[in-house]
Amino acid sequence: MRTHFIAIGGAAMHNLALALHSKGYQVTGSDDAIFEPSRSRLEKKGLLPAEMGWFPEKITADIEAIILGMHAKADNPELLKAQELGLKIYSYPEFLYEQSKNKTRVVIGGSHGKTTITSMILHVMHYHNIDVDYMVGAQLEGFDTMVHLTEENDFIVLEGDEYLSSPMDRRPKFHLYQPNIALISGIAWDHINVFPTYENYVDQFKIFIEKITNGGILVYNENDPEVKRVAEEATNPIRKLAYHTPEYTVQNGVTLLETPEGPMPIEVFGAHNLNNLAGAKWICQNMGVDEADFYEAIASFKGASKRLEKIAQNGKNVAYKDFAHSPSKVAATTKAVKEQYPDKTLIACLELHTYSSLNAEFLKEYEGALDNADVAVVFYSPDAVKIKQLEEVTYEQIAKAFNRKDLIIYTNPDAFKDYLYNLKYGSEGVALLLMSSGNYGGLNFDEVKNLI
Repeated sequence: MRTHFIAIGGAAMHNLALALHSKGYQVTGSDDAIFEPSRSRLEKKGLLPAEMGWFPEKITADIEAIILGMHAKADNPELLKAQELGLKIYSYPEFLYEQSKNKTRVVIGGSHGKTTITSMILHVMHYHNIDVDYMVGAQLEGFDTMVHLTEENDFIVLEGDEYLSSPMDRRPKFHLYQPNIALISGIAWDHINVFPTYENYVDQFKIFIEKITNGGILVYNENDPEVKRVAEEATNPIRKLAYHTPEYTVQNGVTLLETPEGPMPIEVFGAHNLNNLAGAKWICQNMGVDEADFYEAIASFKGASKRLEKIAQNGKNVAYKDFAHSPSKVAATTKAVKEQYPDKTLIACLELHTYSSLNAEFLKEYEGALDNADVAVVFYSPDAVKIKQLEEVTYEQIAKAFNRKDLIIYTNPDAFKDYLYNLKYGSEGVALLLMSSGNYGGLNFDEVKNLI
Protein backbone atom coordinates (compact mmCIF):
# COMPACT_ATOMS: atom_id res chain seq x y z
CA MET A 1 0.00 0.00 0.00
CA ARG A 2 1.38 3.42 -0.96
CA THR A 3 1.06 6.02 1.81
CA HIS A 4 2.24 9.63 2.02
CA PHE A 5 2.66 11.59 5.26
CA ILE A 6 2.08 15.34 5.24
CA ALA A 7 4.17 16.50 8.25
CA ILE A 8 6.08 13.24 8.72
CA GLY A 9 8.51 14.62 11.32
CA GLY A 10 6.23 14.77 14.38
CA ALA A 11 6.77 12.38 17.30
CA ALA A 12 3.58 10.45 16.59
CA MET A 13 3.68 10.76 12.80
CA HIS A 14 7.24 9.53 12.28
CA ASN A 15 6.59 6.54 14.55
CA LEU A 16 3.53 5.60 12.49
CA ALA A 17 5.61 5.99 9.32
CA LEU A 18 8.25 3.63 10.76
CA ALA A 19 5.57 1.13 11.80
CA LEU A 20 4.01 1.08 8.31
CA HIS A 21 7.45 0.76 6.69
CA SER A 22 8.14 -2.21 8.96
CA LYS A 23 4.79 -3.68 7.90
CA GLY A 24 5.86 -3.53 4.24
CA TYR A 25 4.04 -0.39 3.13
CA GLN A 26 5.58 2.02 0.60
CA VAL A 27 6.03 5.19 2.67
CA THR A 28 6.90 8.73 1.59
CA GLY A 29 6.53 12.03 3.42
CA SER A 30 7.18 15.76 3.62
CA ASP A 31 7.75 18.37 6.29
CA ASP A 32 9.09 21.91 6.56
CA ALA A 33 11.36 21.05 9.53
CA ILE A 34 12.36 17.76 11.16
CA PHE A 35 14.28 17.60 14.43
CA GLU A 36 15.99 14.86 16.42
CA PRO A 37 15.32 12.09 17.19
CA SER A 38 12.75 11.91 14.34
CA ARG A 39 15.35 12.97 11.76
CA SER A 40 17.88 10.19 12.49
CA ARG A 41 15.22 7.52 12.87
CA LEU A 42 13.60 8.37 9.52
CA GLU A 43 17.00 8.63 7.81
CA LYS A 44 18.03 5.21 9.10
CA LYS A 45 15.05 3.62 7.32
CA GLY A 46 15.39 5.70 4.15
CA LEU A 47 12.24 7.71 4.90
CA LEU A 48 13.76 11.17 5.48
CA PRO A 49 12.58 13.61 2.78
CA ALA A 50 15.41 14.67 0.44
CA GLU A 51 14.68 18.31 1.16
CA MET A 52 12.46 20.24 3.54
CA GLY A 53 9.29 21.90 2.32
CA TRP A 54 5.98 21.08 0.66
CA PHE A 55 5.97 19.68 -2.87
CA PRO A 56 2.58 19.23 -4.57
CA GLU A 57 4.28 17.24 -7.34
CA LYS A 58 4.86 14.44 -4.79
CA ILE A 59 1.09 13.93 -4.60
CA THR A 60 0.10 11.54 -7.38
CA ALA A 61 -3.01 9.54 -8.17
CA ASP A 62 -1.44 6.19 -7.19
CA ILE A 63 -1.19 7.17 -3.50
CA GLU A 64 -3.74 5.05 -1.61
CA ALA A 65 -3.64 6.96 1.70
CA ILE A 66 -2.63 10.47 2.70
CA ILE A 67 -1.97 10.79 6.45
CA LEU A 68 -2.30 14.36 7.67
CA GLY A 69 -0.40 15.57 10.74
CA MET A 70 -1.52 18.30 13.15
CA HIS A 71 1.47 20.41 12.13
CA ALA A 72 0.07 20.82 8.59
CA LYS A 73 -2.18 23.80 7.91
CA ALA A 74 -5.48 23.66 6.03
CA ASP A 75 -3.91 25.51 3.07
CA ASN A 76 -0.92 23.13 2.83
CA PRO A 77 0.00 22.81 -0.90
CA GLU A 78 0.26 19.01 -0.72
CA LEU A 79 -3.09 18.74 1.07
CA LEU A 80 -4.75 20.96 -1.57
CA LYS A 81 -3.30 18.75 -4.34
CA ALA A 82 -4.54 15.58 -2.59
CA GLN A 83 -8.03 17.09 -2.30
CA GLU A 84 -7.94 18.10 -5.96
CA LEU A 85 -7.07 14.51 -6.95
CA GLY A 86 -9.77 13.09 -4.69
CA LEU A 87 -7.31 10.96 -2.70
CA LYS A 88 -8.30 9.33 0.58
CA ILE A 89 -7.08 11.59 3.40
CA TYR A 90 -6.82 10.25 6.95
CA SER A 91 -6.02 11.93 10.23
CA TYR A 92 -3.55 10.03 12.42
CA PRO A 93 -6.29 8.48 14.63
CA GLU A 94 -8.52 7.69 11.64
CA PHE A 95 -5.72 5.69 10.06
CA LEU A 96 -4.98 3.86 13.32
CA TYR A 97 -8.65 2.86 13.49
CA GLU A 98 -8.48 1.56 9.90
CA GLN A 99 -5.49 -0.53 10.89
CA SER A 100 -7.25 -1.93 13.96
CA LYS A 101 -10.94 -2.25 13.11
CA ASN A 102 -10.71 -6.08 13.05
CA LYS A 103 -8.86 -6.24 16.38
CA THR A 104 -9.88 -5.87 20.02
CA ARG A 105 -9.19 -2.19 20.67
CA VAL A 106 -8.04 -1.20 24.17
CA VAL A 107 -8.06 2.60 24.58
CA ILE A 108 -6.56 4.38 27.61
CA GLY A 109 -8.07 7.84 28.15
CA GLY A 110 -7.85 10.53 30.83
CA SER A 111 -6.36 13.95 31.48
CA HIS A 112 -3.36 12.37 33.19
CA GLY A 113 -1.77 8.95 33.54
CA LYS A 114 -2.52 7.79 29.97
CA THR A 115 1.07 7.24 28.92
CA THR A 116 2.05 5.58 32.20
CA ILE A 117 -0.93 3.18 32.21
CA THR A 118 -0.41 2.28 28.55
CA SER A 119 3.29 1.74 29.26
CA MET A 120 2.50 -0.48 32.25
CA ILE A 121 0.18 -2.65 30.13
CA LEU A 122 2.78 -3.00 27.38
CA HIS A 123 5.51 -3.78 29.91
CA VAL A 124 3.41 -6.62 31.34
CA MET A 125 2.62 -7.98 27.86
CA HIS A 126 6.28 -7.77 26.83
CA TYR A 127 7.40 -9.47 30.06
CA HIS A 128 5.10 -12.43 29.36
CA ASN A 129 5.95 -12.56 25.62
CA ILE A 130 2.40 -11.64 24.57
CA ASP A 131 2.64 -9.76 21.26
CA VAL A 132 0.13 -6.92 20.82
CA ASP A 133 -0.18 -3.95 18.49
CA TYR A 134 0.12 -0.56 20.18
CA MET A 135 0.46 3.20 20.04
CA VAL A 136 1.91 4.97 23.07
CA GLY A 137 3.07 8.54 23.68
CA ALA A 138 6.57 7.81 24.98
CA GLN A 139 9.58 5.74 24.02
CA LEU A 140 9.58 2.57 26.14
CA GLU A 141 12.48 0.45 27.30
CA GLY A 142 12.55 -2.73 25.22
CA PHE A 143 10.44 -1.31 22.38
CA ASP A 144 11.88 0.02 19.11
CA THR A 145 9.03 2.36 18.21
CA MET A 146 6.05 4.08 19.82
CA VAL A 147 3.74 2.46 17.23
CA HIS A 148 3.58 -1.24 16.28
CA LEU A 149 1.13 -2.64 13.72
CA THR A 150 0.67 -6.17 12.42
CA GLU A 151 -1.95 -8.16 10.55
CA GLU A 152 -1.98 -11.07 13.00
CA ASN A 153 -2.14 -9.68 16.57
CA ASP A 154 -5.55 -9.89 18.27
CA PHE A 155 -5.20 -6.82 20.54
CA ILE A 156 -4.17 -3.22 19.96
CA VAL A 157 -3.50 -0.93 22.93
CA LEU A 158 -3.97 2.76 22.11
CA GLU A 159 -3.19 5.83 24.20
CA GLY A 160 -6.37 7.88 23.78
CA ASP A 161 -5.50 11.57 23.55
CA GLU A 162 -8.37 14.06 23.80
CA TYR A 163 -6.63 16.64 21.59
CA LEU A 164 -7.83 17.34 18.04
CA SER A 165 -7.32 14.80 15.22
CA SER A 166 -6.10 17.05 12.37
CA PRO A 167 -6.48 20.55 10.90
CA MET A 168 -9.44 19.18 8.92
CA ASP A 169 -10.94 17.02 11.65
CA ARG A 170 -11.69 18.87 14.88
CA ARG A 171 -12.86 15.77 16.78
CA PRO A 172 -10.76 14.59 19.74
CA LYS A 173 -8.52 11.69 18.74
CA PHE A 174 -10.00 9.26 21.26
CA HIS A 175 -13.47 9.65 19.75
CA LEU A 176 -12.32 7.84 16.61
CA TYR A 177 -11.04 4.56 18.08
CA GLN A 178 -14.37 2.95 19.13
CA PRO A 179 -12.87 0.87 21.96
CA ASN A 180 -13.91 -2.62 22.98
CA ILE A 181 -12.17 -2.00 26.31
CA ALA A 182 -11.71 1.56 27.57
CA LEU A 183 -10.17 3.20 30.64
CA ILE A 184 -10.56 6.70 32.07
CA SER A 185 -7.89 7.64 34.61
CA GLY A 186 -8.91 11.18 35.53
CA ILE A 187 -10.64 14.33 34.33
CA ALA A 188 -8.92 17.66 34.99
CA TRP A 189 -9.54 20.58 32.60
CA ASP A 190 -6.83 20.78 29.94
CA HIS A 191 -6.38 22.10 26.36
CA ILE A 192 -8.32 25.28 27.08
CA ASN A 193 -7.46 26.63 23.62
CA VAL A 194 -9.76 23.91 22.24
CA PHE A 195 -12.19 23.26 25.09
CA PRO A 196 -13.01 26.74 26.43
CA THR A 197 -15.08 25.61 29.42
CA TYR A 198 -14.74 22.84 31.98
CA GLU A 199 -18.18 21.51 31.02
CA ASN A 200 -17.22 21.32 27.35
CA TYR A 201 -14.07 19.39 28.29
CA VAL A 202 -15.98 16.89 30.45
CA ASP A 203 -18.43 16.34 27.57
CA GLN A 204 -15.59 14.88 25.50
CA PHE A 205 -15.24 12.02 28.00
CA LYS A 206 -18.99 11.40 27.95
CA ILE A 207 -18.78 11.03 24.16
CA PHE A 208 -15.76 8.74 24.56
CA ILE A 209 -17.84 6.41 26.76
CA GLU A 210 -20.68 6.48 24.22
CA LYS A 211 -18.21 5.30 21.56
CA ILE A 212 -17.42 2.07 23.44
CA THR A 213 -18.80 -0.86 21.44
CA ASN A 214 -21.98 -2.49 22.75
CA GLY A 215 -21.07 -5.14 25.29
CA GLY A 216 -17.66 -3.55 25.81
CA ILE A 217 -15.92 -2.72 29.09
CA LEU A 218 -15.25 0.62 30.83
CA VAL A 219 -12.55 0.57 33.51
CA TYR A 220 -12.66 3.80 35.54
CA ASN A 221 -10.90 5.48 38.46
CA GLU A 222 -13.45 5.80 41.25
CA ASN A 223 -11.04 7.99 43.28
CA ASP A 224 -11.71 10.80 40.78
CA PRO A 225 -15.18 12.26 41.55
CA GLU A 226 -15.75 13.54 38.00
CA VAL A 227 -14.73 10.23 36.41
CA LYS A 228 -16.96 8.34 38.85
CA ARG A 229 -19.92 10.60 38.07
CA VAL A 230 -19.51 10.42 34.29
CA ALA A 231 -18.99 6.64 34.34
CA GLU A 232 -21.94 5.92 36.60
CA GLU A 233 -24.27 8.18 34.60
CA ALA A 234 -23.48 6.41 31.31
CA THR A 235 -26.44 4.34 30.09
CA ASN A 236 -25.02 2.57 27.02
CA PRO A 237 -24.86 -1.27 27.20
CA ILE A 238 -21.36 -1.76 28.62
CA ARG A 239 -19.80 -3.44 31.67
CA LYS A 240 -18.25 -1.05 34.21
CA LEU A 241 -15.26 -1.92 36.42
CA ALA A 242 -14.10 0.59 39.04
CA TYR A 243 -10.57 0.76 40.45
CA HIS A 244 -8.96 2.74 43.24
CA THR A 245 -5.53 3.42 44.72
CA PRO A 246 -4.26 0.20 46.37
CA GLU A 247 -2.73 -0.01 49.83
CA TYR A 248 1.01 0.69 49.98
CA THR A 249 3.74 1.81 52.35
CA VAL A 250 7.06 3.62 51.93
CA GLN A 251 10.08 2.32 53.85
CA ASN A 252 13.56 3.83 53.48
CA GLY A 253 12.75 5.31 50.07
CA VAL A 254 11.21 2.07 48.73
CA THR A 255 7.50 1.75 47.92
CA LEU A 256 5.90 -1.55 48.95
CA LEU A 257 2.66 -2.50 47.23
CA GLU A 258 0.21 -4.64 49.19
CA THR A 259 -0.61 -7.81 47.22
CA PRO A 260 -2.40 -11.09 48.11
CA GLU A 261 1.08 -12.57 48.63
CA GLY A 262 2.16 -9.74 50.96
CA PRO A 263 4.10 -6.47 50.48
CA MET A 264 6.01 -6.29 47.17
CA PRO A 265 8.72 -3.70 46.37
CA ILE A 266 8.10 -1.78 43.14
CA GLU A 267 10.17 0.70 41.12
CA VAL A 268 7.50 3.42 40.65
CA PHE A 269 6.15 5.52 43.50
CA GLY A 270 3.48 8.04 44.45
CA ALA A 271 -0.24 7.60 45.02
CA HIS A 272 -1.00 8.65 41.43
CA ASN A 273 1.31 5.95 40.03
CA LEU A 274 -0.13 3.29 42.34
CA ASN A 275 -3.56 4.38 41.12
CA ASN A 276 -2.36 4.02 37.52
CA LEU A 277 -1.06 0.54 38.38
CA ALA A 278 -4.51 -0.51 39.65
CA GLY A 279 -6.09 0.58 36.36
CA ALA A 280 -3.44 -1.25 34.34
CA LYS A 281 -4.09 -4.42 36.36
CA TRP A 282 -7.79 -4.43 35.44
CA ILE A 283 -6.96 -3.95 31.76
CA CYS A 284 -4.35 -6.72 31.75
CA GLN A 285 -6.75 -9.09 33.47
CA ASN A 286 -9.32 -8.39 30.75
CA MET A 287 -6.61 -9.14 28.18
CA GLY A 288 -6.02 -12.57 29.69
CA VAL A 289 -3.20 -11.96 32.21
CA ASP A 290 -4.05 -13.23 35.70
CA GLU A 291 -3.37 -11.21 38.85
CA ALA A 292 -0.29 -13.13 39.99
CA ASP A 293 1.34 -12.82 36.55
CA PHE A 294 0.56 -9.10 36.51
CA TYR A 295 2.31 -8.54 39.86
CA GLU A 296 5.32 -10.57 38.77
CA ALA A 297 5.73 -8.39 35.68
CA ILE A 298 4.92 -4.97 37.13
CA ALA A 299 7.59 -5.29 39.85
CA SER A 300 10.25 -4.48 37.23
CA PHE A 301 8.42 -1.54 35.59
CA LYS A 302 10.62 1.55 35.95
CA GLY A 303 8.24 4.11 34.45
CA ALA A 304 7.61 5.72 31.08
CA SER A 305 10.21 8.05 29.59
CA LYS A 306 10.08 11.56 31.10
CA ARG A 307 7.40 10.45 33.59
CA LEU A 308 8.91 10.91 37.06
CA GLU A 309 12.24 9.76 35.64
CA LYS A 310 15.23 9.64 37.98
CA ILE A 311 18.05 11.48 36.22
CA ALA A 312 20.65 11.56 39.00
CA GLN A 313 21.46 10.26 42.47
CA ASN A 314 24.58 10.92 44.46
CA GLY A 315 24.92 10.32 48.17
CA LYS A 316 21.94 11.92 49.89
CA ASN A 317 20.76 13.91 46.86
CA VAL A 318 18.43 12.81 44.07
CA ALA A 319 16.98 14.49 40.96
CA TYR A 320 13.89 13.69 38.88
CA LYS A 321 12.40 15.15 35.74
CA ASP A 322 8.74 14.83 34.90
CA PHE A 323 6.52 15.75 31.97
CA ALA A 324 3.99 17.21 34.45
CA HIS A 325 2.59 20.59 33.48
CA SER A 326 -1.16 20.64 34.19
CA PRO A 327 -2.19 21.62 37.75
CA SER A 328 -3.39 18.13 38.74
CA LYS A 329 -0.21 16.46 37.44
CA VAL A 330 2.03 19.01 39.18
CA ALA A 331 0.25 18.52 42.49
CA ALA A 332 0.34 14.70 42.26
CA THR A 333 4.01 14.55 41.25
CA THR A 334 5.15 17.00 43.95
CA LYS A 335 3.23 15.07 46.61
CA ALA A 336 4.68 11.76 45.39
CA VAL A 337 8.31 12.89 45.63
CA LYS A 338 7.80 14.40 49.11
CA GLU A 339 6.14 11.19 50.29
CA GLN A 340 9.01 9.10 48.90
CA TYR A 341 11.71 11.34 50.44
CA PRO A 342 10.08 12.91 53.52
CA ASP A 343 13.40 13.84 55.18
CA LYS A 344 14.97 15.53 52.16
CA THR A 345 14.44 19.16 51.16
CA LEU A 346 12.13 19.00 48.15
CA ILE A 347 12.94 21.70 45.60
CA ALA A 348 10.15 21.60 43.01
CA CYS A 349 10.71 23.57 39.80
CA LEU A 350 7.85 24.05 37.35
CA GLU A 351 8.15 25.54 33.87
CA LEU A 352 4.96 27.16 32.59
CA HIS A 353 5.28 26.19 28.94
CA THR A 354 1.95 25.04 27.45
CA TYR A 355 -0.81 27.19 25.98
CA SER A 356 -3.01 26.50 29.01
CA SER A 357 -0.36 27.16 31.66
CA LEU A 358 0.60 30.49 30.08
CA ASN A 359 -3.01 31.66 29.90
CA ALA A 360 -3.62 34.40 32.47
CA GLU A 361 -7.18 33.21 33.12
CA PHE A 362 -6.17 29.54 33.56
CA LEU A 363 -3.30 30.30 35.98
CA LYS A 364 -5.59 30.31 39.00
CA GLU A 365 -6.04 26.54 38.53
CA TYR A 366 -2.48 26.15 39.91
CA GLU A 367 -3.34 27.31 43.42
CA GLY A 368 -1.90 24.81 45.89
CA ALA A 369 -0.19 22.70 43.20
CA LEU A 370 3.28 23.21 44.74
CA ASP A 371 2.23 23.17 48.41
CA ASN A 372 4.05 19.88 49.12
CA ALA A 373 7.39 21.37 48.09
CA ASP A 374 9.76 22.78 50.70
CA VAL A 375 11.06 25.19 48.05
CA ALA A 376 8.81 26.12 45.11
CA VAL A 377 10.22 27.61 41.90
CA VAL A 378 8.33 28.69 38.75
CA PHE A 379 10.06 29.46 35.46
CA TYR A 380 8.43 30.90 32.37
CA SER A 381 9.71 32.58 29.24
CA PRO A 382 8.08 35.84 28.14
CA ASP A 383 9.21 34.87 24.62
CA ALA A 384 7.04 31.72 24.77
CA VAL A 385 4.06 33.89 25.66
CA LYS A 386 4.72 36.04 22.59
CA ILE A 387 5.21 33.04 20.30
CA LYS A 388 1.86 31.63 21.43
CA GLN A 389 0.34 35.11 20.87
CA LEU A 390 -1.08 35.22 24.37
CA GLU A 391 -1.63 38.18 26.67
CA GLU A 392 1.46 38.98 28.72
CA VAL A 393 1.64 37.04 31.99
CA THR A 394 3.10 39.09 34.83
CA TYR A 395 5.21 38.13 37.84
CA GLU A 396 2.38 39.37 40.08
CA GLN A 397 -0.24 37.17 38.34
CA ILE A 398 1.88 34.05 38.85
CA ALA A 399 2.61 34.86 42.51
CA LYS A 400 -1.11 35.43 43.15
CA ALA A 401 -2.17 32.28 41.25
CA PHE A 402 0.03 29.88 43.24
CA ASN A 403 -0.90 31.68 46.48
CA ARG A 404 2.46 31.00 48.07
CA LYS A 405 4.37 33.90 49.60
CA ASP A 406 7.80 32.26 49.33
CA LEU A 407 7.40 31.31 45.65
CA ILE A 408 10.57 31.90 43.61
CA ILE A 409 9.94 33.07 40.03
CA TYR A 410 12.42 33.22 37.12
CA THR A 411 11.89 34.52 33.60
CA ASN A 412 15.53 34.43 32.48
CA PRO A 413 16.97 30.99 31.56
CA ASP A 414 20.49 31.94 32.64
CA ALA A 415 19.29 33.18 36.02
CA PHE A 416 17.39 29.92 36.55
CA LYS A 417 20.49 27.88 35.63
CA ASP A 418 22.57 29.93 38.07
CA TYR A 419 20.02 29.11 40.77
CA LEU A 420 20.35 25.38 40.10
CA TYR A 421 24.15 25.55 39.97
CA ASN A 422 24.33 27.27 43.34
CA LEU A 423 21.90 25.12 45.32
CA LYS A 424 22.83 24.51 48.94
CA TYR A 425 22.44 20.93 50.21
CA GLY A 426 21.57 20.30 53.84
CA SER A 427 22.66 17.36 55.98
CA GLU A 428 19.66 15.24 54.94
CA GLY A 429 20.09 16.03 51.24
CA VAL A 430 17.89 17.44 48.49
CA ALA A 431 15.26 15.96 46.19
CA LEU A 432 15.26 18.12 43.04
CA LEU A 433 12.15 17.85 40.88
CA LEU A 434 12.11 19.44 37.40
CA MET A 435 8.60 19.53 35.91
CA SER A 436 7.98 20.69 32.36
CA SER A 437 6.97 19.74 28.83
CA GLY A 438 9.78 22.07 27.70
CA ASN A 439 13.43 22.52 28.69
CA TYR A 440 13.58 25.73 30.78
CA GLY A 441 14.86 27.82 27.90
CA GLY A 442 17.67 25.41 26.95
CA LEU A 443 18.61 23.60 30.16
CA ASN A 444 20.89 20.61 29.53
CA PHE A 445 19.54 17.87 31.80
CA ASP A 446 22.83 15.97 31.53
CA GLU A 447 24.53 18.91 33.24
CA VAL A 448 21.99 18.72 36.07
CA LYS A 449 23.30 15.25 36.84
CA ASN A 450 26.65 16.79 37.73
CA LEU A 451 25.04 19.15 40.24
CA ILE A 452 23.67 16.42 42.49
